[in-house]
Amino acid sequence: MSEVEIERENAAIAQAYKDLLKISYRNLSSDDKKLIRKAFDIAVDAHKDQRRKSGEAYIFHPIAVAKIVASEIGLDATSIAAALLHDVVEDTDYSLADIEQMFGETVARIVDGLTKISSLKKDMDISLQAENFRKMLLTLNDDVRVIIIKIADRLHNMQTLQHMREDKQVKIASETLYIYAPLAHRIGLYNIKTDLEDYGLKYTEPEVYNDILNKMKDSKEDQDAYIAEFSNVLKSSLDKEGLNYSIKGRPKSIFSIRNKMVKQGVAFEEVYDKFAVRIIYKSDLENEKFLAWKIYSIVTDHFRPNPTRLRDWISSPKSTGYEALHITVMGPQGQWVEVQIRSERMNEIAEKGYAAHFRYKEGKEKEDSLDIWISKLQEALENPELNAVDFVEEFKLNLYSKEIFVFTPKGDLKSLPKGATPLDFAFSIHTEVGMKTRGAKVNGKLVPLSHVLHSGDQVEIMTSESAKPNSNWLDYAKTGRARSKIKSSLKEEKKSIAEDGKEILRRKMKQLKITVDEKSINELVNYFKLSTSLDLFYRVSIGTIDNKMLKDFAAQRSNAFMTFIKSRIRKPSKAPDINRQEIVSKYDLLVFGNEEDQLDYKIANCCNPIPGDSVFGFITINDGIKVHKKNCPNALSLQSNYAYRIINAKWIDSSEQEFTAKIRMAGIDNLGLVNEVTKVISDNMHVNMKSVSFDTDGGTFKGRVTVVVKNNTEVKKLMDKLKKISGIDKVTRE
Repeated sequence: MSEVEIERENAAIAQAYKDLLKISYRNLSSDDKKLIRKAFDIAVDAHKDQRRKSGEAYIFHPIAVAKIVASEIGLDATSIAAALLHDVVEDTDYSLADIEQMFGETVARIVDGLTKISSLKKDMDISLQAENFRKMLLTLNDDVRVIIIKIADRLHNMQTLQHMREDKQVKIASETLYIYAPLAHRIGLYNIKTDLEDYGLKYTEPEVYNDILNKMKDSKEDQDAYIAEFSNVLKSSLDKEGLNYSIKGRPKSIFSIRNKMVKQGVAFEEVYDKFAVRIIYKSDLENEKFLAWKIYSIVTDHFRPNPTRLRDWISSPKSTGYEALHITVMGPQGQWVEVQIRSERMNEIAEKGYAAHFRYKEGKEKEDSLDIWISKLQEALENPELNAVDFVEEFKLNLYSKEIFVFTPKGDLKSLPKGATPLDFAFSIHTEVGMKTRGAKVNGKLVPLSHVLHSGDQVEIMTSESAKPNSNWLDYAKTGRARSKIKSSLKEEKKSIAEDGKEILRRKMKQLKITVDEKSINELVNYFKLSTSLDLFYRVSIGTIDNKMLKDFAAQRSNAFMTFIKSRIRKPSKAPDINRQEIVSKYDLLVFGNEEDQLDYKIANCCNPIPGDSVFGFITINDGIKVHKKNCPNALSLQSNYAYRIINAKWIDSSEQEFTAKIRMAGIDNLGLVNEVTKVISDNMHVNMKSVSFDTDGGTFKGRVTVVVKNNTEVKKLMDKLKKISGIDKVTRE
């Protein structure tokens, strides 16, 4: 770099620092400014020789993270300093001890929590990313600011992701959608959550993202005009009441619109609530609730509300601290509009989450509420025995869950995730209550433990000293806390039974002249297609692996094990008499990696990809390569937790090979509809129909057709033609 460029860059760094001080919404004391200045100086020195993928000086990254922490979340000077220093220990010569000596124990603890895992062995059969998540989530016990700064760090990484390789983009974006966006949601950082989701979609499904983005841009003018029309109807009534308020229109995020399109099986144009109207009013604490309901009354005087779509989070705030009234009303031109009513205080909590929520608490109340809030997030943290991926899955269970509110027999209010059962309620009261649950009453009536609770239910748990968890409980429990406790209990019981099984196995194998050692146990585990030796001992103990089965194993031990191993090592056919060019010209081929190798594979049952679909390969432990669609329900989990097992895959142009696709239809039942559907299918490019079923109910129908096609282009064309049939409302592919 030339001297002029260096000067220009130094000036930009100095300006970025000034902006950081300016944007903090807290009033910084002189001590705060000294702390931040010191952290800034150390960060500049530590990263002086480093550059990002984009080519800019690395220091711009920690400054950007600190800006997010200061402005969008509003944390204190300690957090801002920790954000500036968050990569220093991992990437430079400064040690954690240096940081503690210069900045004290609190900043050092936060920086330590933010330091990524680098010591895990690469050849271990574990998910490094899940281990990383586990370490990060466990820091909730120490200092919740670690998580918040980590989310800010991830947001800035997503904002600059265009400079990374494509495979890195997909991995990082998948992690973001899998864990960071749900975590931001659970903490109440709704604005950041929305940004993370949209960036995640941009890099995991770029075509979908760009298509919705362009359609939103095209319809922006119409939406702005509609919001203005809606607002003008309300203004005179709100002004008449002397309210101090503002009305803003807010488009829904690209990610949430895409979710609605997928869940409802509709096109972009058919999503009815692509934006929300937010009414924000000034009020003192005493009159907040009264004014919210007054505004609600004015809105519903002008526009008819949907009675099933009222959400009152003022009387019962979310566990994140979120407060608001949400109503959906029938607006002008017969369009549904979501209206959110919030005071300025509620709005700040909604936008800044944790920091704003606790800024309104004082003294002991502040400490107590923080403890309660963290305990809400710890439901999976109490079971350290879970492997890393299970740990993250359990933790994720409650991150995005909607809340219901139920009552104890004494009338206390309890918050649970939507879909919770009496078992979840029992474990939320106390672990011992959960473990000893014998039955439950909801609103005075005996219900099964699988009964789904609803807001307003009063729940009573009946316990017994002889009661204990059984495996069916895992089907009933929904919360991470309950599931982890049940799994723990079942595992302990299984261990106890397995101990007996080990001794039984030793005796039986001795009779068959086989020594029970690590090698023979591994052979047995593989032979019986089990996961662990614990499963083997357990099955021997309960008798599901009997004497005859063990004799069969011994009889064919010499050749059966080798046959089994060979069946697990899947190789592509390379017979010399097969002409590769002939295969390419005749069949659809799936090729893997940058070299476009032909490898043997299986199609994943969870998403059933066909030629033309965007896909990737996943290298399983025992089943070779499995091919998944990029928008498979399991894709995010696999790409996030097991990025090192992902292999690029793509279809080579289609020809003669055929694949099965399932299409669902719904609409109004018309005479001759089935004939029209079958005619369209049989006339459409000679697509063959394997099966068809139609159910009618009160003038509506649901249909399911299985067709044989060559690729997904044929499926799309067929679905487009089916949509044009009179009476058909929705056409989706399974």
